[in-house]
Amino acid sequence: MLPPQPSPVSFEHLPDGLGIGVASPRLTWTLPAGTGRQVSYELELERRGGIRRTGRVDSAEQVLVPWPGDPLTSRERATVRVRVWTPDAADPSEWSTPRDVEAGLLDAADWQAVPVGADWDEDPEGERRPARVRKDFRLHRPVARARLYVTAHGLYEVEINGRRVGDEALAPGWTVYPHRLRYRTHDVTAHLTEGANTVGAWLGDGWYRGRYGFDGGTRNIYGTDQSLIAQLEVEYDDGTTHVVATDRTWKAASGPILTSGLYEGETFDARLHDPAWATPSAAGTGDWTPVRTGTRDAGTLVAPLGPPVRCTDEITPVTVTRTADGRHLLDFGQNLVGRLRVSVDGPAGTTLTLRHAEILQDGELATRPLREATSVDTLILSGRGPLTWEPRFTLHGFRYAEVTGWPGEMAPSQVTARVYHTDMRRTGWFECSDPLVNRLHENVVWSMRGNFVDLPTDCPQRDERLGWTGDIQVFAPTASFLYDCAGLLDSWLTDVGIEQLPDGTIPWYVPVIPGEPMWTPIHPGAAWGDVATLTPWTLFQRYGDLELLRRHYPMAKAWVELIERLAGPTRLWDTGVQLGDWLDPAAPPDDPAAGRTDRYLVATAYFAHSARHLALAAAELEFNADAERYAALAAEAADAFRRRYVLPSARLTSDSATAYAIALAFDLFTPEQRGPAADRLAEIVLADGACISTGFVGTPLICDALTDNGHLDVAYQLLLQTECPSWLYTVTMGATTIWERWDSLRPDGTLNPGGMTSFNHYALGAVADWLHRVVGGISATAPGYRRLSFRPRPGGGISWARVRHDTPYGTAALSWELTATGMTADITVPEGCTATVELPGCAPLALGPGDHVLDTAELGAAA
Repeated sequence: MLPPQPSPVSFEHLPDGLGIGVASPRLTWTLPAGTGRQVSYELELERRGGIRRTGRVDSAEQVLVPWPGDPLTSRERATVRVRVWTPDAADPSEWSTPRDVEAGLLDAADWQAVPVGADWDEDPEGERRPARVRKDFRLHRPVARARLYVTAHGLYEVEINGRRVGDEALAPGWTVYPHRLRYRTHDVTAHLTEGANTVGAWLGDGWYRGRYGFDGGTRNIYGTDQSLIAQLEVEYDDGTTHVVATDRTWKAASGPILTSGLYEGETFDARLHDPAWATPSAAGTGDWTPVRTGTRDAGTLVAPLGPPVRCTDEITPVTVTRTADGRHLLDFGQNLVGRLRVSVDGPAGTTLTLRHAEILQDGELATRPLREATSVDTLILSGRGPLTWEPRFTLHGFRYAEVTGWPGEMAPSQVTARVYHTDMRRTGWFECSDPLVNRLHENVVWSMRGNFVDLPTDCPQRDERLGWTGDIQVFAPTASFLYDCAGLLDSWLTDVGIEQLPDGTIPWYVPVIPGEPMWTPIHPGAAWGDVATLTPWTLFQRYGDLELLRRHYPMAKAWVELIERLAGPTRLWDTGVQLGDWLDPAAPPDDPAAGRTDRYLVATAYFAHSARHLALAAAELEFNADAERYAALAAEAADAFRRRYVLPSARLTSDSATAYAIALAFDLFTPEQRGPAADRLAEIVLADGACISTGFVGTPLICDALTDNGHLDVAYQLLLQTECPSWLYTVTMGATTIWERWDSLRPDGTLNPGGMTSFNHYALGAVADWLHRVVGGISATAPGYRRLSFRPRPGGGISWARVRHDTPYGTAALSWELTATGMTADITVPEGCTATVELPGCAPLALGPGDHVLDTAELGAAA
């Protein structure tokens, strides 16, 4: 009898293989339960009518395995399956279920499409009414296969014959448009018919030309046109082809969207909407005029590296309250990122105004934290019967909404909050016996969802929403446990490399937009710029992708060499603009960088840390000379740190929790100094009543610094504190996401007066990585979790915990519970992996793949 089959193969870090932009995509599969490990595999490729098999390949590799054949050509389709041999089986497994991969347009010469948009005069500095574009065409034979390759300058939604193409939102997302503009491939075979057809697209300003950024924002950051770039390729049943590409034969007209902006919201006049506008029946109707064509370097059009933004959840309000003046106030019970969908009927001209906010103040929407992101959607009814509507080209961060103008009574089912974010696969879960900690973890998950909208942003609600480099640098370990975000972050890091200045400076946020006076011109800053070295390393550790590490190595190297020049022979980075321990709770509301920790201590510590990680990356890539050079540089920076900032007593010149946490976590003390320094850290924490005294830099490090140096009990006191400032303070105040400031909402219920007061900011939620590794007990000890450690370290009265992570090799899980005699633990080691388990009071134990039930009482007796 043949063993069970492995999983279907996957391609790169993508959810499916349609329209892939890699000619030789790497393949990943997981082994069936009970396999143990793989000793060999065989791959089969069916392509161009022929089948090729690799034959038996003696290898245990099953993650990101090299493509086994000739590179794919544009549009080429292949079907792939795998079978494996295991040590105890003479015969191979069954073949996996076949999976298809199909190349997109891999060569610039494949593109015929040009940008097309409205050809009417617009005020480039004012609000511009979005256009729609369309094309009528005929197909002369039955359709065998059809693909739409599509992108835009701005945002788009496509319809063919009145039917929506795809389900992604805010496409094509935000990249550094002059260098990389994403297109997506859609299978539209079922949309087409022999005879008359129509393709049309809604257009929006988006990041391309909409108002975006600080202090009133900047318009036309990338251009003034709003244009579709689309190429529909149809293959007939006889093998001949027909191409419909955007060109001067398309038509444009204004539509029912009157205004639209990512910050502002959207206004839709249903009286102006013909639902059949993108069907052949609408030909010759309306004020359709010739389009204006533009230019685009087709060499900058790239296929996606990860999934698109989609609606992933729908939430109905938990309460609907009608005010005395007829407004409806809705509470969805969860701070989220998305849009409202309303189902309503009323007389023509009835105007509904939808406002959004994260929090209430005195029973009304608190919109001050939104600054200039007004977040107002407006719907004008047509009077032609019931209508279900939601905006297309905007997004809001909110828990509460106010609806003005609703005709009659509102039923909760008539308004739904639709949750949008990059549709990443969930991979990590955690829960324990403490319900407040569980809510904290859930808040971290929701903040990640709300801020992973095509790129990792700081916040989703106010006039900012930028890809801050420091935020994701500290949060990447948590993010990569909770969701498969490898493709999204790989794509964004590519843009970081593009935006890196010639001298090696990494911008504060990517993509770069104007940020005068504080953020423009760009200065190199520690912790933020170190995303170049630390985040690729984190992704390599979590996903086992050596090529990702290789791709981003030049960026990391240029960053470290810049710091080396700035530090000079002293190896002290003690000049320039530094944010230090940003948002230390002691910092004044109007100066978040003025915390308790010397910002140059932070900078020099990160210099040593980044140089060390660059050396580790060089060693993995077998750049041996680089590995030696940067290891020596890291040692020099660490020595310089000790000379400048460590006193003979092992105290630091900056006697703050962040200073000790960073020096301990980055291994900057000598062995003799570590104990006294850790004791001092614990003293500082306890002197503060186990309340938080750290900001963006110190917070992700402090629990590990305590845990790894003999003060696990103090780390638990920090975790479980409920007084302000603390993680659980926010939970006791009703938070459903992570806040930007520890006291975004003060104990008296008033808003923090600072100009930056977000209630959805994931950075301080980086503690979830400690929850996963220490409370839960799962960590990777080899790239991709090929080797794992199961080492729960209970404390704080937490009596049980469950943690699970879908690694590239399969599911790893640990469920532990304290008993009268010690601890019991249920452990799952993924097939193809090995693990070490270390339960309290027991010697380390090696485990192989499979499920294991352990009891410390029995292990102790056996010892």
